[in-house]
Amino acid sequence: MAQAKDDITVSEHLLRGGFHNYACFFAQQAAEKALKAYLLAQGAREVRGHSVGDLCLDAARLDPAFEGLADEVTPLDKYYIPTRYPNGLPGGTPSRAFDRVDSERALALARHAVAFVEERL
Repeated sequence: MAQAKDDITVSEHLLRGGFHNYACFFAQQAAEKALKAYLLAQGAREVRGHSVGDLCLDAARLDPAFEGLADEVTPLDKYYIPTRYPNGLPGGTPSRAFDRVDSERALALARHAVAFVEERL
């Protein structure tokens, strides 16, 4: 959970610096790590995958409230690969494909996910 919070801070710095593709990526990472922290805290021995949506559904097996979270934060999944790899976008360079609106949305979703998980830990 500590790393999830650090990733929120990194995302905030990247947003302010105009590195929107990376701000989006670190926002996704924050949500992913928070969800993994929840699953591990509930006794999971191994948590695999990077999809925020899938991790929410895994958590929903333990707490049905995570189904609603999945509906809200699954859009973060689109920031996992295309934010870093030019071949993840049709004809685009990640540093040019994402803007402040993307960063702000991703960060808001990540903050929501981290707070949601933190309330349940």
